[in-house]
Amino acid sequence: ANKADEKSSKGGLLGIFFMALTLVIVSFSCTGPIVGTLLAQVSGTSAKMAPVLGMLGLSAGLAIPFSLFAFFPSLLKALPKSGGWLNSVKVVFGFVELALAMKFLSNVDLIYGWHLLDREIFLVIWIVLSLLAGMYLLGKIKFSHDSDLTYVSIPRLFFAIAIFCFGVYLIPGLWGAPLKSMSGILPPTNTQDFNLNELQYKIGSAGASKSSTENTAVQPPKLYTDKLHDAPLGLTTYYDLDEGIAAAKILNKPIMLDFTGHSCANCRKMEAEVWSNPEVLEKLRKDFVIVSLYVDENSDLPSAQVYTNKEGKEITTLGDKVKDFESSKFGMLSQPLYMFMDTDQNMLSDVKYGYDPNIEKFKQHLDTVKAKYESEKK
Repeated sequence: ANKADEKSSKGGLLGIFFMALTLVIVSFSCTGPIVGTLLAQVSGTSAKMAPVLGMLGLSAGLAIPFSLFAFFPSLLKALPKSGGWLNSVKVVFGFVELALAMKFLSNVDLIYGWHLLDREIFLVIWIVLSLLAGMYLLGKIKFSHDSDLTYVSIPRLFFAIAIFCFGVYLIPGLWGAPLKSMSGILPPTNTQDFNLNELQYKIGSAGASKSSTENTAVQPPKLYTDKLHDAPLGLTTYYDLDEGIAAAKILNKPIMLDFTGHSCANCRKMEAEVWSNPEVLEKLRKDFVIVSLYVDENSDLPSAQVYTNKEGKEITTLGDKVKDFESSKFGMLSQPLYMFMDTDQNMLSDVKYGYDPNIEKFKQHLDTVKAKYESEKK
């Protein structure tokens, strides 16, 4: 980036080229994840227009400001001059970057199972950062490069109020409040030690679990439960397909394949917003055997299960096995993905049900799958 910036001082088209190259290099750390996500959707989903529109929006957002200033240079004079206000903006964005850094660190923590940033720890950090940012905007905290704040302007006050409100909104989450609007960002609720909200689901599911597993031949989940445990909402989920099929044969229930991931934001939103609906939760608990397959789980496969797929890649981890199964069986690499099959692995629906927070639609889909399973048994 520094070398490209040095060459941008040259005149002519070459200087313009290196100026643009410098912008690309510097901004790639921010635009890279967005572009990567959009390109992954092209191969992972059947929706082709969404990635195209996403790339168009991203490129337009980056290009329009520079184009406007190039066509109308006088607009540059109307921009506010740098000063104390700009330093305040940088400090506030610094707090925002710290909060986002915790989010990305949380994803790594979840994948590797370190338990350094469980939900309550994550919430405490975000609450403290929110309070500090609000106090800074009110002038209660001052850093070395800040100018004296003689009074608090109206915009500054409203920003402080918004940040304080956000911090207060997070506080009930320390006792297990679902915080549904943030469920895709926060660590999953099953990482929290003290969770009053999960407790009600576990108490409510105790009787149902007892009745559904009263057949002593039904084995509880065993494989990979040393790391994958505490399923959401008190549900019983298996993490190995063969183990789930064995349980489904005994219970005479259809199988719901839940392709998910530790760092899958939409998976957490579906669980918090759709699965938690009382009617949906009852159907999942009583009518289906759930097999949750984590695409980013790095647990090593037993040596006897290690294999080489059609592309010649050696499959050594559970996550690799799940991704290979999802892509080869369903032609998808997106999460969440909910597919339904019987105990002979015959599909009960051709619908590739992904992220859709419509509760009624999900209930109808469950009913349709259950009805087809019942009709095939006759």
